[in-house]
Amino acid sequence: MSETVEAPRIDWASAAPEGMKALMALEKAVAAKVDRKLFHLIKLRASQINGCAYCIAMHVKEALKDGEQLLRLTLLDAWRESHLYDERERAALAWTEAVTRIADGHAPREIYDRLAALFSAEEVANITLAATAINAWNRVAIAGRSRHSD
Repeated sequence: MSETVEAPRIDWASAAPEGMKALMALEKAVAAKVDRKLFHLIKLRASQINGCAYCIAMHVKEALKDGEQLLRLTLLDAWRESHLYDERERAALAWTEAVTRIADGHAPREIYDRLAALFSAEEVANITLAATAINAWNRVAIAGRSRHSD
């Protein structure tokens, strides 16, 4: 069975400018508080889980532009089996997955505790907001059938 890519459904900036500005404000506030490489990993991992081609394409390009290694981006879906991620990144990725799949485990205590042992309360809050923001962006992009650039 062959599936075709659906045309974009909505121009979000025109249809909901205040909402889009609010999402962008959250993105900017969090980006200023989270390590840039970690921020890219969080955004890309959540986008992989959600299957958002638009966001995956965007965040791979941004991460590469900011100096991230292609191999780390390629292996992100298998981060648990790779030695390329440090302890802090692993804790943040586990938390990102828990927040992204919130209905599956309601952000388990052991994942939170591991994160909180490695990051300050401010860092935990901003990592959580980063995961929350990208999940919102994924939903907007997927629901609107946003198309990624080549």
